[in-house]
Amino acid sequence: MEKRLYRNRSEAKLAGVCAGFAEYFDIDVTLVRILWLVAVFGAGTGILLYIIFALVLPVKESSTL
Repeated sequence: MEKRLYRNRSEAKLAGVCAGFAEYFDIDVTLVRILWLVAVFGAGTGILLYIIFALVLPVKESSTL
């Protein structure tokens, strides 16, 4: 099965972008959120990237019933 990048709504705080990246790279979601905040306050491009990813990435289908 190939690995795909999705928004993960089950662990989402906003749109699930950080949770999706954490699942894709198999790292802790808290670390991804901290890195995203650094991008927001450091370079200022984090907000724009988050909005783009929230609009472009598909939502992961939930496997729970």
